[in-house]
Amino acid sequence: MAALSQYNYIFFITAILAFLDAWNIGANDVANSFASSISSRCLTMKQAVLVASITELAGSISVGSRVADTIRTRVIDPSLYAETPSVLLLAMMCTVFGSAVFLTIATRYGLPVSTTHSTIGGLVGAATASVGISKINWGVSGVSQVFLAWIIAPGIAGFLGAILFLFTKMAVLARKQAVRNALFSIPVYTFITVGALTMLVAWKGVQVVEEPSTELMIILVFTIAGGAAIIVALFLLPYLWRRIMSEDWPLKWYMIWQGPFLLKRPQPPPTPPGFNKLKIKNYYQGHLTPEELFYVRASDTLLKSVQTSPDGSCPIFLDNDDDFVLPPPAQAVPSMHGAIVAPSSSSTRCQTPNNDLIPPRPPGHWTTPKVFLWKINRILLHGLEQDVVRLQKINSVLTWDIATMHSKAQRFDNRAEHAYSFLQVITAAAASFVHGANDVSNSAAPLSTAYEVWLHNEVPMKVGVPIWILCLGGGAIVLGLLTYGYHVMRNLGNRLTLISPSRGFCMELSTAITVLMATRLALPVSTTQCITGATVGVGLANGDWRSINPRLVAFIYFGWIITLPVTAFLSGSMMAIILNAPTWATGVVTPT
Repeated sequence: MAALSQYNYIFFITAILAFLDAWNIGANDVANSFASSISSRCLTMKQAVLVASITELAGSISVGSRVADTIRTRVIDPSLYAETPSVLLLAMMCTVFGSAVFLTIATRYGLPVSTTHSTIGGLVGAATASVGISKINWGVSGVSQVFLAWIIAPGIAGFLGAILFLFTKMAVLARKQAVRNALFSIPVYTFITVGALTMLVAWKGVQVVEEPSTELMIILVFTIAGGAAIIVALFLLPYLWRRIMSEDWPLKWYMIWQGPFLLKRPQPPPTPPGFNKLKIKNYYQGHLTPEELFYVRASDTLLKSVQTSPDGSCPIFLDNDDDFVLPPPAQAVPSMHGAIVAPSSSSTRCQTPNNDLIPPRPPGHWTTPKVFLWKINRILLHGLEQDVVRLQKINSVLTWDIATMHSKAQRFDNRAEHAYSFLQVITAAAASFVHGANDVSNSAAPLSTAYEVWLHNEVPMKVGVPIWILCLGGGAIVLGLLTYGYHVMRNLGNRLTLISPSRGFCMELSTAITVLMATRLALPVSTTQCITGATVGVGLANGDWRSINPRLVAFIYFGWIITLPVTAFLSGSMMAIILNAPTWATGVVTPT
């Protein structure tokens, strides 16, 4: 039985709010890890959720406790509540209240904010209302350290992203043998990615008593990362070589396990008419080159007015002609990237793209089993069936001149980009893993503190985070991405800069390395800041500042600025109201 059983309701409210807080972390922050993968068409929404379910839970459970301890102890000294542990229990409830309320509103409107900011702000507000603002640790070892991490993390991630993409572009993508170079670079980048994850797990592990020595660390990195690189070189590389370089169209995905023996396959037979033998996506589809954009906009100036006919066929009326012409079919503008460009954007302006991810409604009344089940699935799978790439093209207050912005980015061979799609999935998984390790603490730290106080009626200086709290936080994070993550995804990705698999890989790997460094130093940095900094850095590596969206960057920074004071105000107000609420005798109010 809990020592503070009279406050059971406070603890259970705290647990519910912590679950909501973690749900928002998934809906807001996990979108940062997978927005680039979905925007570049490497992953669908369903595939992203599947990968996140594994990596977020693994990172939360295996590595998520050190940062949780940091957030709990560095902002406010728990010993200040030693005489009244119940006040600390209430403070934790108010902390997650302020954070959860703000994150719910921000996520609903697609504002990518820092969930780390919101938790720190909630702690500052609750502590200010309970023990006073002077008791908060504003020094370098406390809140100021967090401020420094907020400033430094985007810069480091942006620098790493720019350097990594510039190197990849100059050494691989811009070369004459770009496809071959891209294939040969996969084992090298696999070694770097897996090595970074190995260091993270080895440094922190699953509640290890003693960290490994430098010698053991080197052995672990070279053994695990080297083994992964060898596996990729022996199995994935021959498969991609046959599929891309040899154009082996009968090759099936499950033949990858044949490894080097694939290179001995006979030459493929002639390709059937109309068959896409490479089965490679056009990763630049819908993103116009400067020449294509000039053609489209020049064509727009020739149209005087656009009116819609009663039958909805979108005819075009010209000022000096009573006749109308139907919109011409999409005619291919000569493009080395295979993009189909309509001669005029005006001619298709009245058309609304359909969401192909939603299956058609079965015939019949809504009470029939098939139709009723279809409606239930649409409710349960609402978050999975959002076409994020399509939503990113819809105008909003955050949009820049996206067409011009995308045209400033250099195009590369789709075959080379396809080779990097595997690496982007791997780095997205790595970024998701370190996200679970770093950001589960935002909800786990207050809840674990509340749990210890409620259970023992004392304020221990250092407590472990129970495994059930890490599981609860990790599960809520996955659920948040599943149901609500598309709101933030539509405001990131291609709205910030043009994203292709090679660019997305550089963004996610630099983000994972930055968060890895912060987790090693027990700094609760924001993955939102890291991925934003990395995206801006990669975008600027194109050599033109117009290849990024400065309006969206400013909007994101504005969200970071207001997060801490708003959450501090919400949690502090709730704490002050409850602590100073008047009490009356039952049925009698004594006049003053």
